[in-house]
Amino acid sequence: MAIGAVAARLGLSKAQLAETVGLSPETLQRAARALAPRTQIRVGEMVEIIRRVVPWTGGEGQALAWYRGEPIPAFGDRTAESLVKEGRAAAVREYLDHVALGGFA
Repeated sequence: MAIGAVAARLGLSKAQLAETVGLSPETLQRAARALAPRTQIRVGEMVEIIRRVVPWTGGEGQALAWYRGEPIPAFGDRTAESLVKEGRAAAVREYLDHVALGGFA
């Protein structure tokens, strides 16, 4: 995944993108570290979650705002961002699947 392209598309610097996924800003500045599996997985998880909520939020900017700031009651009002930072992206995806199938948030 092209880290620079993801950051640009979301209107973030690489340092802001790193913070959003719970990595140090230096991680995305070095090509070898940006291409590391852990980095790619973490950024990929964020991108997948944002893509999944775009239809509900109205656009990528709004989806990013949801990801970063909307409390999710099912997780004690924690945000998707805080859950992904902890390595719990699978739980967020399961929650989104539940909501998409008509379940309650």
